[in-house]
Amino acid sequence: MTQPFYVSPEQLMKDRADFARKGITRGRSVAVVQYVDGIVFVAENPSRALHKISEIYDRIGFAAVGRYNEFENLRIAGVRLADLRGYSYDRRDVTARGLANAYAQTLGTIFSSGGEKPYEVEIFVGELGDDASQDQVYRLMYDGSVADVQGYGVMGGQSELVETYLGEHFTEGLQLSAAISIAVTALGQDITPARTVEASALEIAVLTRSRSQPRKFRRLSSADVAAALGS
Repeated sequence: MTQPFYVSPEQLMKDRADFARKGITRGRSVAVVQYVDGIVFVAENPSRALHKISEIYDRIGFAAVGRYNEFENLRIAGVRLADLRGYSYDRRDVTARGLANAYAQTLGTIFSSGGEKPYEVEIFVGELGDDASQDQVYRLMYDGSVADVQGYGVMGGQSELVETYLGEHFTEGLQLSAAISIAVTALGQDITPARTVEASALEIAVLTRSRSQPRKFRRLSSADVAAALGS
């Protein structure tokens, strides 16, 4: 009887992490930027039907990179959890922190399980506060780890190059058009020389305090994007 190969837990986790990272970096980056009146999510996504950016609840947005079927399952689970919590308690009890914790548990369990492959996804969960100081954005990794995003963040693709550019050009109190312009230019920094990302290849949505309805999520039209970019 042959003996199975032994793989140390450290090597197993490293292999699973490498596998997930490779899948995530194959796509294009998604950026999130906090501006004076809310939070803007910017993704390079030529598809008009398969969204990387979506609404979870009244004041909560969701953005993801990686395998579409995997992050779509997570998005749907988040919507169901938010609806259940809002119906059972109060709509204000649905928070980005609570959703981030639920996503972290799910991703962490899948990553550490030997019975299935890790999810090849990263996620932003953003919540609009009553003012800019109360806005919250969380970044969730494939292994369930959570990071609190301050000001701006990038995930997927060549995120380090994109995030470096954002760090050099981001300032607090940006207007929406300036925040979009900086984020779009940053997405084009993933190769050398930098490229121009066409407006038609962008998916952009905002959580904005200027919206009078309880639901603060708004997806920008092609005309809105072109106007923000001055094209």
